[in-house]
Amino acid sequence: MNLWKETQDAAEALGLKVLPLDIRAADEIDQAFDAMAKEHEIVQLAAKNRVPAMYPFADDVELGGLMAYGSSRVDLWRRAAVYVDRILKGAKPGDLPVEQPTKFELVINLKTAKQIGLTIPPNVLARADKVIR
Repeated sequence: MNLWKETQDAAEALGLKVLPLDIRAADEIDQAFDAMAKEHEIVQLAAKNRVPAMYPFADDVELGGLMAYGSSRVDLWRRAAVYVDRILKGAKPGDLPVEQPTKFELVINLKTAKQIGLTIPPNVLARADKVIR
């Protein structure tokens, strides 16, 4: 399974663009942050222009995006720490199983919903892991 390819295919099917931020050396970090800053401008512009947009991570919702549904970054980092621990204790990285995310979160920004004139149904709010009011 190629998660990146699947993500690109899904985005294309939805008419979306995926922004790859591949950092392979320290001198590429500034460029990646510049690219991310431009993307966060997109979050702000979507809200300003009353475009209901959904994002893969809660960070974008905290910056003013409408909602996000995706894997929990906190959970992903915790799982990564388990792998680091195993490797530091001598496990060969190639012998470790590949895991899929198991914890997903739905985050909704009611301030943005109000700004763009959208009412989020109560049953959707009830399912949210976090609601920004």
